[in-house]
Order: sequence, then C-alpha cells, then structure tokens
Amino acid sequence: MDIEFKISKKPVNYKKALLILEKRVEKVKKNGKELIWFLEHPTTYTAGIRSKSDEILNKSIKVIKTNRGGKITIHSPGQQIVYLVINLNKRKKDIRNLVRQLENSIIEFLKLYNIKSYADRKNIGIWVNRKKIAAIGIKVSRWVAYHGFSINIKNDLNYYKNIIPCGLDNNKITSFKNEKKIPVNIEENLKKIILKYLSNV
Repeated sequence: MDIEFKISKKPVNYKKALLILEKRVEKVKKNGKELIWFLEHPTTYTAGIRSKSDEILNKSIKVIKTNRGGKITIHSPGQQIVYLVINLNKRKKDIRNLVRQLENSIIEFLKLYNIKSYADRKNIGIWVNRKKIAAIGIKVSRWVAYHGFSINIKNDLNYYKNIIPCGLDNNKITSFKNEKKIPVNIEENLKKIILKYLSNV
C-alpha cells in the first residue's frame, strides 16, 4: 500500500483541510498516493448531507455545510481527527466493509486503553456505555473514499449542547477524559491499527 502519513500539530482550518482532501482525491484518481492524516480543527460545527435545520439548537452558531455522510457535529481542539483518502478501485469496492474496518480500528484503539466499546448498526459510530465517543463520515467519488472519523479525547463536550449531534441526545456523548483516561502515543498506535485493518479493505 502506497500511503502517505501526515500529522498536523497545530489545529487546521476546516475549509482549508477540506480543500487539501479534495485535491488529494483527484490525485488518487490518477494513481497518486493514498493519505492518512492526523489533525485537530479549531471549534467548527459541520453539517453532513443528512442534517436538518432543527438539529441546530443555538441559532447563533455558524455551521459549515459539507459533502460527507451523516448529520451535524462539532469539531474542536482535543478531538482527534483522522482523515483518509483511500482508493477502492485497487481494493474491494465495498463501502460498508471500509466503514466496518474503520469501526474495528477505533474499537481496538480504545481497547488499548482499557475502554470497552462497540459499533451500532442503527447509529454509525463507536459507543461506550451507550454514549458516543467516535463518529465516522465517508464520501465516495469514483470509488475513492475520503473524510474519515473523529475520536473525542479531551475536547470540551459542552459545545455539543448547541446542537443535536448526529441526531442524538447531546448528553449521549463521551470522551477519553470523561472515561477517566487520557491516551498517550495516539498517532503511533492509531497508525499501526488502521494499517492492520486497511489490509482487509
């Protein structure tokens, strides 16, 4: 697998990150390198293609519309974002399988820190004690899959009170910090685990 790993230490503007992703998608369509990118965003509300206006509880917040799957969510410092650009033309053309392998990656990552989690077929994402700790959103263009997932590490969960996140009660969100564990070696451990499960894609 010819994959570039990129780690941004400072928060990256959401729109700027999206432009970078979309440019990489076009390169991957022409046999360019796939991408796995670790980053954080400044506080940003984003609405996926299934979002509805009544999911915004605080009408004063600014929401950016995006072409990813899913509903409305919040990105903020302390949340680990993992963006991917994966060429399914060179793999199995199976989007459900890709999502399942990303779910498996997050579950195994959480297990490293003794957090027991699970996937839910009705509500895509990863859950701990009936609270969501990780969200997944994928877009596919000519069998090139992009966007990715986010894991709540130590981000301020109060921001979720302004919205109905992913169509859920905003009290049903958790983080590593809430589970009394702050992980170390995040990028290193996630990289190994993601590579392991991408071999099944």
